[in-house]
Amino acid sequence: MKEKKGQMNMTEGRPLRIIIMFTIPIILGNIFQQLYNIGDAKVVSYFLDKNAFAAVGMTGVVSNMLIGLVNGFTQGFGILVANAFGAKDIKRLKRNIAGSSVLTAGITIVLLAVSLCFVRNVLVLLNTPPEMMSLSVRYIRIIIIGLPFTALYNLSANILRSIGDSKTPLYCLVASIFLNIVLDILFVGFIHMGIEGAALATVVSQLICSTSCFIYGIRHFKEYMPGKEDFSVSGYEYWNLFIMGLSMGLMGCIVNIGTIILQSAINGLGSGIVAAHTAGRRLLDITMAFIYTFGATMTTYTSQNYGAGRYDRIRKGVKTAVYIVSVISLILIIFTFLFAKEIVTWIASTEASLIKDNATMYCMVGVTFYPVLGPLFILRCVLQGMGRKVIPLFSSFMELAIKVLSAYLLVTRIGYVGIAFTEPISWVVMTTILTIGYLVAARELRAEKM
Repeated sequence: MKEKKGQMNMTEGRPLRIIIMFTIPIILGNIFQQLYNIGDAKVVSYFLDKNAFAAVGMTGVVSNMLIGLVNGFTQGFGILVANAFGAKDIKRLKRNIAGSSVLTAGITIVLLAVSLCFVRNVLVLLNTPPEMMSLSVRYIRIIIIGLPFTALYNLSANILRSIGDSKTPLYCLVASIFLNIVLDILFVGFIHMGIEGAALATVVSQLICSTSCFIYGIRHFKEYMPGKEDFSVSGYEYWNLFIMGLSMGLMGCIVNIGTIILQSAINGLGSGIVAAHTAGRRLLDITMAFIYTFGATMTTYTSQNYGAGRYDRIRKGVKTAVYIVSVISLILIIFTFLFAKEIVTWIASTEASLIKDNATMYCMVGVTFYPVLGPLFILRCVLQGMGRKVIPLFSSFMELAIKVLSAYLLVTRIGYVGIAFTEPISWVVMTTILTIGYLVAARELRAEKM
């Protein structure tokens, strides 16, 4: 298969260069996405009020769970697409893309219907403060309506990355983010549509982003696009795709369920702490983007090399990626300790000590554990890329258990400090489990190769 411009075959060449070059567009895309999230929060906090700002942040755990579930499924589908690409099996690649498209459409329709019916009930379970309930419902319902556009983008982006193109999803995302910010200011600041304007701006930009990415993939990679005959996917192939997608989607869903439970505990601490957490999380998300994107790269890298039978390259790639994220983590620690307070104060548009001090504390505690978090992302995705679904899923269940225990034990005793330490504790436990799982899998691959 001849590589096209912007496409990368990850089964050949130096792992260090390949991993860095493939990851850079993903990092930039995630940073732009987080910058948009910050800009969105800034527009809401500037033109509206604290409750609207907190409502946007609080409902994020609900939308993130839905988007994370869809993205997890499409990432799982992408693993099998990348595996076929690495094996140079074009027929299987086309059938995998066809099956992925059908399954993504079905999953999205189910999620859309269920979430619209029960979103208010979920917000009640989250202990949403009464003064924020109406704002939260109005905002999240519009975001949910845009879920099909998010699903189309995630499917297109993950398929493109699976065949070695990580740049196109970036270009589409960046264009939509700039459009989103412009629409935010227009709808909220000038047309005075309130919190609904912020949600509508997001949905419109998602529509543009997903359509652009989808059309590019069809036109630029025609030789990989399925024809009518490729949609005659067997039940076994559908099942294989579904199980791989489910393992990735369920893993993300479990993590987000834990986050929702934790958010419920945060909401019980009052709107001031909710605003502090929203601001702190915005900063932590943008710094985290520098390391978790290596996980996405390692999914494609591992899947392609596993399909090609290049097990030696998988081991080299893991060592290289862990080294890279360790260096980045140290830089992020220094940056956060120096600038966290100023940044969260700007995001929240307030000098209130309750908000800025708690947000700063949350960021400093979290970033200190990034040297543990980096390997977590890498090992979890590497195991998924090798078809090992059980250990990553088990580690996610452990994270859920820790968040539940924290919500009912730590938070009730030490308040928001307990929230700050909950995720770092889960990272340590999960990384330990994943390290053991990877070492066992690597040993099995060595035995298989001999």
